[in-house]
Amino acid sequence: MRIGCPTEIKNHEYRVGLTPESARELAGRGHDVWIESGAGLGIGATDEEYRAAGATIVDGPDPIFAECEMVVKVKEPQAVERAKLRPDQILYTYLHLAPDPEQTEDLVKSGVTAIAYETVTGPRGSLPLLKPMSQVAGRMSIQAGASALEKAHGGRGVLIGGVPGVLPGKVVVIGGGVVGFNAAQMAVGLGGDVEILDRDPEVLEKVGTFFEARASTRFSNKTNLEDAVCQADLVIGAVLIPGAAAPKLVTRDLLKRMKPGAVLVDVAIDQGGCFETSKPTTHDDPTYVVDDIVHYCVANMPGAVARTSTYALNNVTLPHALQMAKHGWKEAMRANPHLAEGLNVHAGHVTYEAVAEELGYDYRSTAEVLAD
Repeated sequence: MRIGCPTEIKNHEYRVGLTPESARELAGRGHDVWIESGAGLGIGATDEEYRAAGATIVDGPDPIFAECEMVVKVKEPQAVERAKLRPDQILYTYLHLAPDPEQTEDLVKSGVTAIAYETVTGPRGSLPLLKPMSQVAGRMSIQAGASALEKAHGGRGVLIGGVPGVLPGKVVVIGGGVVGFNAAQMAVGLGGDVEILDRDPEVLEKVGTFFEARASTRFSNKTNLEDAVCQADLVIGAVLIPGAAAPKLVTRDLLKRMKPGAVLVDVAIDQGGCFETSKPTTHDDPTYVVDDIVHYCVANMPGAVARTSTYALNNVTLPHALQMAKHGWKEAMRANPHLAEGLNVHAGHVTYEAVAEELGYDYRSTAEVLAD
């Protein structure tokens, strides 16, 4: 199979879909790997390293989109890239379609087979291709929030860990999954007063057992959520419904009751955000203020630590890429139902139920597609 990896063009996105090591694994199995010149520079990988791994370096993205059977990326294709996609081509990347009707429409029109990292499953309903980026984003959320809390950046002027004789900052983490767990780890490590909210008693038990007295837990109902948010210096939105739009848990009215200068970090912004006042921002201009509350809503947080993120991502995406390259995507999905959960769009149809429901498309199941 001919597999291509273009340079990411989203604002301040430095990750790359294939590392030189991944290119070597694919090329070593007889596949033709094309890498756009300069695609790996954001992680310190040169064209020469890719050539040494057995890849072919091409100028610009056009040859990749025109001639490669599978395109491997990190972020969702931008409009100029979507215009180059074609039927009988595999797109393997993060998509986050539910809050993005324009991208969904373009993918449907293109006829491409679009496989989303974020909906590929693992044992017990886990999301193994999303997990490493959730770990990175969760940890980064505390770094970003701590910076935004500084007075010069519009925040309350609170140090998360405090100092002797001064109370630490109050950090509220909404959601105890992978993002929330990693955010809490960082906040606890900085010495913050950390509270974790979730609706799943098993999750609360797990995080409570892990953190013991270093963090508190509370069941997430409307009353408890409002009380915690109003006390917070920093709120981390870490709620995920796989493949679907995130619920709006913090309303505009609630902002008025928060401490002026408090900070909201919305890690769920890729899925539309879990704060009513959230809107995507970039690393160029990461924050904005609504009702005296600082919002940090960067949609590709892990892109700022591109080398760590790329290698963590390739560790989990490469095995599926190898299987699809060897057997074709249909046979790979027939053999692996977890990979089949990643199929979001195929031949003009939306094949992920939550996306179809959210955006009003007729739904065609993956089982129907694989039966053809």
